[in-house]
Amino acid sequence: MLKIVMDTAGDLPEGWKETYNIDMIPINIIHEGKTYLQGIDISYEDFYKMVEEEGAIPSTSQPTPYQFVEFYHQIANKDDQILSIHVTEKLSGTMDSCYQATKELNNELNITPFDSASGSLVMGMMAKEARVMDQNGKSLPEIIKRLERIRDQHRLIFTLDTLKFASMSGRVKHLQATLAALLKVKPIIELRKGILEMGEKVRSRTRSIDLLLDKMEKTFGDQHIMVGVVYARDKQSGIDLLQRVIERFNCTEAILTELSISLAAHFGPGTLGLAAYPIGE
Repeated sequence: MLKIVMDTAGDLPEGWKETYNIDMIPINIIHEGKTYLQGIDISYEDFYKMVEEEGAIPSTSQPTPYQFVEFYHQIANKDDQILSIHVTEKLSGTMDSCYQATKELNNELNITPFDSASGSLVMGMMAKEARVMDQNGKSLPEIIKRLERIRDQHRLIFTLDTLKFASMSGRVKHLQATLAALLKVKPIIELRKGILEMGEKVRSRTRSIDLLLDKMEKTFGDQHIMVGVVYARDKQSGIDLLQRVIERFNCTEAILTELSISLAAHFGPGTLGLAAYPIGE
């Protein structure tokens, strides 16, 4: 049996975990010396309340190699194959922990680590695509080949409503130099080849959302695409953006989900994002 694993730096729309049988290894959320597991003992609303009450952002850390080993033992046996899809190694140590656990379990379990070179909803899309291919009788090498194409062809872009969280965050270091002058700006941030890059900076939220759509149109035109919207603590804005996406693009599927705590910790509430890749070979 193929076990599909992803970490909670990735996002899954409601119901996908169960429908596509995806196992989630949680990111660690650390607050006042206590460690919480995202999706298990801390919710999105718990996280935002911590920030509001304490005026500081809880830190996040990747699962340790030990946590990976324990997790793999829980979900699989020696007859299973494990496809383990994770957040880009350029932003997190999660892939390194996965590699270490894979090496330790080399004689016990069959694990294939896969660096998404991305994060957020792109990881969830990859996991779903892998499961659908598995259900259609495709082999693991065929699945990996398809995920590599998605990795090469996808686009993941965000606009932030506030830079308060980024200014408090120690993890978005390459944004720090310009933050002081940009606190009232709505920046476009793109995850490109595993690296966060700041793009255009505009004064209005309306313009920043228009830019997200324009950039996606420039990339994909009228191609058939799989596309998703992510939002942070502002579901209505996510719904509104999703409707614009459906009206503007040739979507084979258009989905909506909430941004993971591990990214919301650095991007903040009000963040909106678009993730997409072309359908077909």
